Amino acid sequence: MTLADLARKGLFLFDPETAHGLSIAALKGGVIPACRLRADPRLRQTIAGLEFANPIGMAAGYDKNAEVPEALIRLGFGFAEIGTVTPKPQSGNPKPRIFRLTADEAVINRLGFNNEGHAAALRRLQACSRQSLIGVNIGANKDSEDRIGDYVTGIRTFYDVARYFTANISSPNTPGLRDLQARESLAALLSAVLSARDEQEARSGRRVPVFLKIAPDLTEEGLDDIAEVALAVDLDGLIVSNTTLSRDGLTDRAQAGEAGGLSGRPLFEKSTTVLAKMRQRVGQALPIIGVGGVNSAETAAEKIRAGADLVQLYSCMVYAGPGLPAGIVKGLSALCDREGLASIRDIRCSRTAYWAERKI
Repeated sequence: MTLADLARKGLFLFDPETAHGLSIAALKGGVIPACRLRADPRLRQTIAGLEFANPIGMAAGYDKNAEVPEALIRLGFGFAEIGTVTPKPQSGNPKPRIFRLTADEAVINRLGFNNEGHAAALRRLQACSRQSLIGVNIGANKDSEDRIGDYVTGIRTFYDVARYFTANISSPNTPGLRDLQARESLAALLSAVLSARDEQEARSGRRVPVFLKIAPDLTEEGLDDIAEVALAVDLDGLIVSNTTLSRDGLTDRAQAGEAGGLSGRPLFEKSTTVLAKMRQRVGQALPIIGVGGVNSAETAAEKIRAGADLVQLYSCMVYAGPGLPAGIVKGLSALCDREGLASIRDIRCSRTAYWAERKI
């Protein structure tokens, strides 16, 4: 049994939320060693004006309060996304609110944007190197009277420290939040957010990309609406996708009854199908970050084949441990060797049609 296996067994003795806190503490304290990866130019790429050392990122949800973004990058991630962070601190939903479905390598959460608020995250990000590729995932407070205003505040608050923004309208755990994915609401949100970005760009002389994170639980018509709005505004990219409310194909039926969003291995097929369908709708130019069920170099590569430029993960690390990002990066280099690729982008969109034919 490896040290990583022992660490995972130890963490699994605790409830999921306590284990999460312990993992954050371990990263803060340097208990989890940094990974020394050899730079591979075949994995390096420029997306939305940003240069990524490799296409694997830590998704939002793990480091909600910007406590360890640089420690995450030292594990082998090419980038890390903090948040979701809201203007005011909020405690989120009552505990317990995270559930492991071990047989399925899945997680259900109904956290509800629990975080310490803008001010706390900003202080921590101001202490980070500007060279670290850290994105800021922004959201709205549950009790907000102006949810669009909360997103605008996020842009203004973090503009000088964020390398990119993600407007998260896809969490199932804040009542009514996914309603912002509807055509008219989405157009209003993006208009306000991008106007705020443009104001800050004019002030600072620096353009910060804005991505939109969407849910996997969309109809074909819903995808049409999002694609149409995304292409009509100056959006820098999409993140596909967040957690699902579906419980199809799960082995752990007892935990499957818990309310909240499902993530991990069972999300791979659904999220990859939605990714491919969205790629067909928006064309080749708009960047897409693929998320959902990535637990290996092959699943990461399949996201890219389906149409992703970059790939994020989180829940699968619960089961694979902190060595997962470095293992995936090494695996992608090995794939480039095997297939004689000059760049990992050479496989991008090679299986979009295959995935897009599936039903959602």
